[in-house]
Amino acid sequence: MSTGLHDNEIISRVLQGEQNAYAELVNRYQPYVFTLVLRFIKNREEAEEVAQDIFIKAYRSLADFRRESKFSTWLYTIVNTTCITFLRKKRLDTYSLDNEKVFEMADNVDSGFSANQVEQKSKLTMVTKAISMLNPDDAEVITLFYKAEQSLEEIGQILGLEPNTVKVRLHRARQRLKEKMELHFAQEVRDLN
Repeated sequence: MSTGLHDNEIISRVLQGEQNAYAELVNRYQPYVFTLVLRFIKNREEAEEVAQDIFIKAYRSLADFRRESKFSTWLYTIVNTTCITFLRKKRLDTYSLDNEKVFEMADNVDSGFSANQVEQKSKLTMVTKAISMLNPDDAEVITLFYKAEQSLEEIGQILGLEPNTVKVRLHRARQRLKEKMELHFAQEVRDLN
């Protein structure tokens, strides 16, 4: 049930005490937030919890939204910081290799991957590794554009840059990514072509 109001109008209503109006923003941006969170956090249940936390944080910080950028851009920064914080806090379960049950568990786990899924995951892993080899500025602009699907204008607002500067940075980052992939994953790149 969409009211057709602009985000800023809804935000004004929420800040004036109409707390129920916030549900419209949640409904409007829930798919966007969940998609972004799922790119950071692969476990669906954990991603759902983090997405809920993001909307709670956004609600509590709504008065801080200055409306100089789009609400989705502001919300992205909350998604990004919340996901990174979650991943830093999360500790992987570790098991001793001396424990025989560990090997039993490993043998009994069905990977659930078809050959095509494994190939797709392999490509994604290769690109992710190549991105991690870039300098932080290049990695950030590539991630914002491709993984977070932000426009040049939105990236400019996030990074405090003009859209044309972002365009140039993105072009150069793509070139450096291509060079990294050709240098470190030459055979895999040939196999893709």
